[in-house]
Amino acid sequence: MGTTQLESVPEPKYWHLRTVLSEALDSEFAVGQVLPNERDLAARFGVARATLRQALEQLELEGRLQRRRGVGTTVAPPRVGVAVGSAELGWPGAPGDAWQAEESDRATAPAAVAELLGIAKDEPVHIVRRTRVTGGQPVAADLVHIPASSVPDLTAIDAPAGPARARAVLRELRRTEFEGQDRSVELGSARADDARALDRLPGAPVLVVTTRYFGAGGTAAVSLATYRADTCRLTFGADGVEIHHTPERQAS
Repeated sequence: MGTTQLESVPEPKYWHLRTVLSEALDSEFAVGQVLPNERDLAARFGVARATLRQALEQLELEGRLQRRRGVGTTVAPPRVGVAVGSAELGWPGAPGDAWQAEESDRATAPAAVAELLGIAKDEPVHIVRRTRVTGGQPVAADLVHIPASSVPDLTAIDAPAGPARARAVLRELRRTEFEGQDRSVELGSARADDARALDRLPGAPVLVVTTRYFGAGGTAAVSLATYRADTCRLTFGADGVEIHHTPERQAS
């Protein structure tokens, strides 16, 4: 069989370096151990720092490395378990919900969210901020976008701010009969707010889970949940999508 055009394309330098680094992580480094700085690594492997950065970013994307504020780049632990499957079917904030409500604001939603909600781009919505914590570590941040039409009696609630207000907004949403939900998952980069909430650097890889909640014959709310891609992995099974996570270990 002849060589195809794809097979004849040389392997990018960063990808070859990624393979070499991956083998080094397995044989020379322990989970949680801090890697040498970029200058030393580039000198060791005889590559430009730009090539090294590409390889490190790829390994971070694959969950082999973590970049931690004030620490540096460390070897990541294996990815294991936080479910986001059928067990979470229902309104956000329902009993047994793993999320913690933090606050609620009124602001315009991103254009893509407004389109999913079927509202004008300049129409203010309630935005409930939530976090998800596992083993004392934040693993996800969530923004639940709720149009005023989904919570018509909200103005009568005496909870002006903070977690109490956030819980009150979600409680009002649950007064609507739940008619179902759908989810989509995509890879993204952490925005400044998400990075701060997840103790990551801006631009770090994340998994964005978009959930549409249906009620009253339409889309009653849209959630944008941002999960840390360095410690989470997806599995697909009979119960739907699951995101698995393991807490970070402290460097020794």
